[in-house]
Amino acid sequence: MAVRRLNPVQPAQFAFTPENLAWASETIAKYPEGKQASAIIPLLWRAQEQAGWLPEPAIRLVCDMLGMAHIRGLEVATFYTMFQLSPVGTKAHIQVCGTTPCMLRGSGDLIAVCKSRIDGHSHTLNADGTLSWEEVECIGVCANAPVVQVGKDTYEDLTPEQLTKIIDAFVASRQPKPGSQTGRVASCPVTGPTTLTDPALFDGSTVGAWKKRFEETSDGKAGVAEAAPPSSPGGAAPKPAQLHPAALTAMANAGLVKELEERSGGKALSADELSKIKADMVRDRAIAGAGASRNVEPDLLKEPRGGKADDLSLIPGVGADVVDKLHAIGIWHFDQIAKWTPQNVAWFEVQLDGFMGRVTRDKWIEQAQKLASGWRPETKAGKRPKG
Repeated sequence: MAVRRLNPVQPAQFAFTPENLAWASETIAKYPEGKQASAIIPLLWRAQEQAGWLPEPAIRLVCDMLGMAHIRGLEVATFYTMFQLSPVGTKAHIQVCGTTPCMLRGSGDLIAVCKSRIDGHSHTLNADGTLSWEEVECIGVCANAPVVQVGKDTYEDLTPEQLTKIIDAFVASRQPKPGSQTGRVASCPVTGPTTLTDPALFDGSTVGAWKKRFEETSDGKAGVAEAAPPSSPGGAAPKPAQLHPAALTAMANAGLVKELEERSGGKALSADELSKIKADMVRDRAIAGAGASRNVEPDLLKEPRGGKADDLSLIPGVGADVVDKLHAIGIWHFDQIAKWTPQNVAWFEVQLDGFMGRVTRDKWIEQAQKLASGWRPETKAGKRPKG
């Protein structure tokens, strides 16, 4: 992208139309306080739509609206090929994808069409200024390669002849139909769809049934319904907030429904309370499962043998704070760590949160085995060397 430069000829100023200015204000308001800079891409795009390309005064204006340094806006504008830094064709600017999938499917032939119909060089207007073209990186429609993009629309499964017709349509001020030019639906195989082939899925006949089921099972909300109303005096205790039938079935299969009711205490739950209980259940099961299947407590001591502990800080990755934690759980000597099994390591990781993978990564066991046999780092002071 280093070759992307601002056009040497720039207008003196740029201003949004009243309609676009109102739209920009609404867009900026969608972002939290202090995060307005996130609106830079949609605002630059709207400026480009208004001007036909993205002039430098427009970049400065957008940055000023968002409280950004001008260089930040230039970084964005010069990075994305969606932003045109020089005037482009008034009727169409053809962006031809040249990345590997499109290249293998014939994008070179499409570029040849652009050179013959528009100009031999990219980013150059044709004689009447209505057309221009460029080669870009992946447009993201690889399954329907080769593809070109004009504005917001992509034209897929192209042949040179089809691209020629599309260019002719733009020249005649007609809007060609975007999408696959061979009738391919979405990104199905070229031989036709192999799944979701039932016409009822697409003719709208099932919409009513699904809408009714959705409203009945979730009260119009995806996932969790409203909590049950409070019970009347002397009446039965309210049930927990209802789950979507699919979620309820999954929990029933896992034997979790009863546990969910027990944890709720028989009271109605909000969606947030229900989500928290479910998260707690998943966490507790994971810890319990790990403890039952792979965690084994290693040999621990209440105090160091002979009243003197080994200098565990000689093990790489074990600092003074870690030494204190090891002592607190009963690890005082190299030979204790040297005998750890994978199950012992798993137990240790559960005891000390934040140590997941640290024992293996820093080779505690291997180092402890060497130190237990009498090996020491070679230093003048007999201490672990720095670094």
